Amino acid sequence: MKKNKPLILVTNDDGITAPGIRTLIEVMKELGDVVVVAPDSPQSGMGHAITISDTLYCEEVTIKESYKHKEYSCSGTPADCVKIATQEILHRKPDLCVSGINHGSNSSINVIYSGTMSAAVEAGIEGIPAIGFSLLDYSLNADFEPARKFVKAVTRNVLKNGLPKGVVLNVNIPKGTEKEIKGIKVCRQANAHWEEEFDKRTNPQGRDYYWLTGTFVNKDDGDDTDEKALQDGYVSVVPVQFDLTAHHFINDLNSWELND
Repeated sequence: MKKNKPLILVTNDDGITAPGIRTLIEVMKELGDVVVVAPDSPQSGMGHAITISDTLYCEEVTIKESYKHKEYSCSGTPADCVKIATQEILHRKPDLCVSGINHGSNSSINVIYSGTMSAAVEAGIEGIPAIGFSLLDYSLNADFEPARKFVKAVTRNVLKNGLPKGVVLNVNIPKGTEKEIKGIKVCRQANAHWEEEFDKRTNPQGRDYYWLTGTFVNKDDGDDTDEKALQDGYVSVVPVQFDLTAHHFINDLNSWELND
């Protein structure tokens, strides 16, 4: 690899053959030297799970004969992929980790369930600038081409400017043509949630089983949220931190009579 090119680790949660990661790889190859370490099967909704009680496999694969970069298929989670990439596969810390492009939104509360974003967060924990990319289209035939321009723009800026310690970027891209997407907005995470239900059914053997269903509820009417930006046709960029401490509550908590 040329020393003057950034080393970019590419991963995802939809699996190494998913169309989204294929698009992301092509964009990253324009910006640096690429190594891919991604799950061998879909891992959506895995959050920050890691493999601790099963054997973990990771092997080099060839997705396209024309590819000159290296790709590795991992039996673990997205977070596993980043861990094994940095500790076993790469010869140095990558200059950037990008995760995605995910099939479907990871805006608002979805960020905590997302395998896509957890891979980016894991990279951030290891001191690697990281970005998670998602497209608001769940279809297997989703068109990722309009996303290219915006993925490249955000990535080039991160490579140029870096990111603060403990911060990664959550980038969501609305469905539409390049002309229909109005631009990029820096946002905060909307205060929204899922109102969930379990659809209980019984199989032919008489055993009950459940399907998780739900309705996404956004009661945040702020003009500066990711949900608002996406609704208006903009790409949303939210800086995410993995320090979950509620710093604003520490003083109040210290006032409690905890030692009595």
